[in-house]
Amino acid sequence: MEATVPDERPSAEGPATFREVFAQHEFRAVFVAGALSWVGDYVAKAAVTLLVYQQTQSVALSATAFAVSFLPWLLGGPVLAALAERYPYRRVMVACDLIRMVLMLLIAIPNLPYQAVLVLIFAATLANPPSQAAKSALMPQLLTGDRLVVGLSLNSSVGQAAQVVGYVFGAAVAAIAPEVALLFNAATFGISALLVRLGVRNRPAVMNPAHRSHLLRETREGFGIVFRTPVLRAIAVLVFSAMLFSIVPEGLAAAWANDESRGAMSAGTAQAAIMVANPVGFILGGLLVSRLFGPARRLKLMRPLAVLAPLVLVPVLLDPPPLVVALLAALCGFAVAGMLPMANGLFVQALPSGFRARAFGVMATGVQVIQGLAVLVTGVLAERFPIPVVVGVWSAAGVVLMAVASLRWPDQQMVDDAIAAAAAANVDPAAEPGGPASDGTAADTADPYAGNGDRRHAVT
Repeated sequence: MEATVPDERPSAEGPATFREVFAQHEFRAVFVAGALSWVGDYVAKAAVTLLVYQQTQSVALSATAFAVSFLPWLLGGPVLAALAERYPYRRVMVACDLIRMVLMLLIAIPNLPYQAVLVLIFAATLANPPSQAAKSALMPQLLTGDRLVVGLSLNSSVGQAAQVVGYVFGAAVAAIAPEVALLFNAATFGISALLVRLGVRNRPAVMNPAHRSHLLRETREGFGIVFRTPVLRAIAVLVFSAMLFSIVPEGLAAAWANDESRGAMSAGTAQAAIMVANPVGFILGGLLVSRLFGPARRLKLMRPLAVLAPLVLVPVLLDPPPLVVALLAALCGFAVAGMLPMANGLFVQALPSGFRARAFGVMATGVQVIQGLAVLVTGVLAERFPIPVVVGVWSAAGVVLMAVASLRWPDQQMVDDAIAAAAAANVDPAAEPGGPASDGTAADTADPYAGNGDRRHAVT
């Protein structure tokens, strides 16, 4: 029997409400579990950094302890994320939480050598890519229609809030007893595993065992589906371009505050204001844009917001005081967060369901690499030129890049064709490369906003 492909274009209906999103009990479980583990993660980062510094008195080693959490994404994020496609998403999330819980308990053992701490924290963060990939791929199975876009905004916003709360709480607790902060993180992983296990219905893996190939080949298929599909490639370019400049004020905040505070406020206060500004703007943008504007209006706003994000940072060329820099960084975060949920929704509309976890691995790894590269390059430039000049010129280049990406955006017919092809593949999974299987949920066949997403940290 021939499958009917539904009309996937955004409707002019009003936005979904927070009440409608939280009415889905499985989403509530995943949302609370994610918030707990995020807070615990940031608490642990603060604690491990301090723990290593207390043992070694080495700034380099304490920075290494912080940076280790990014290594799994850089060294093998897409491969680790591809594992999530092979097993039921709930099982992957629960297993990763339990593994991280046990490893955090080991790190909390008093007087553990710092070498062992670094090895264990690296092992714990290896669970991040498959866990986050499974969560992102699960989201379209829990929420449909515009509720999914609002749900993605809520997830992104709570991730940013968790960053602020986790760092502040973690630094305070770690100053007294780093082991207590690590035990707290272990507890958050344990509770998260329990919430997901009891609150989320078990669903079969999207990839049948008979269709598995070599893990590296499956990973390569993830790259192929993202970069060989024009619509997915256009969204990836837009998201990666946003990450290239929005992270820069946060990454240069310490040096900027010490160079530019000029006695108006303490360097520490200036640094905190600049670092917190982007996450705060991100929270507000994600919640307000998704709540105040309907699907059709958000689609129209996506490209203007993409250009606006770097544009608001260009005035730092005038060397404003730190509070003004913080305000501009917050506006940049607001614009990026207003754009991302709609971009994420379109991304998975045009993505066959069997590739969701792998595509997430590709996108999340790209975000991590690009953010690190942007901070590294601008940091090197700031050694030779004034920071306001570096950030201002970098942002002006971002305006040009975003304008080009917006002008080269696929036309509506190409978008419609990609969405129709993905919907057809979801109905007939044998048509997909590698043969992943649909789970048969409504989100696979009739969800006008199927998408997944997580942070600036983890997009789509």
